[in-house]
Amino acid sequence: MANVVELKVGLHCEECIKKILKAIKKIEDIETYNVDAQLNKVTVTGNVTTEEVMRALHKIGKQASNWEEGPVAPVS
Repeated sequence: MANVVELKVGLHCEECIKKILKAIKKIEDIETYNVDAQLNKVTVTGNVTTEEVMRALHKIGKQASNWEEGPVAPVS
């Protein structure tokens, strides 16, 4: 069964979105992914965990938090 990972990520510009998509595409066993710039939301489905997606985003300098949690902490 596919997991659905929903994360809140600071999406500031088109370049940010491109970097995020590139990082997500490298994750193994993903089925679908979506980046919603208006909501600052990244959704990934597949045989992935929240930690895997967060780790991929942290590698490119992006902070992420679970969608249900509060606002995204700024990258320091």
